[in-house]
Amino acid sequence: MLNDVGCGDYLKALYWDGSGLCLFAKRLEKGRFVWPPIVDGGLTLSPAQLALLVEGIDWRRTVAPEATGAPSLL
Repeated sequence: MLNDVGCGDYLKALYWDGSGLCLFAKRLEKGRFVWPPIVDGGLTLSPAQLALLVEGIDWRRTVAPEATGAPSLL
């Protein structure tokens, strides 16, 4: 569960680890958190998007590396 209410510089996240809830909170000194679009009342984050969000990095400005093929024997 993520909370983006307010001016966008504060993040709260609840995580269930199987034995109880963990609460994570972070406030940015400068800037705002950039959230992915909310679809059907919720949002889905990849691990990479969550890492960028927590660091306060605009995930829309990052470029994923091109997929590499499987190694082959020559």
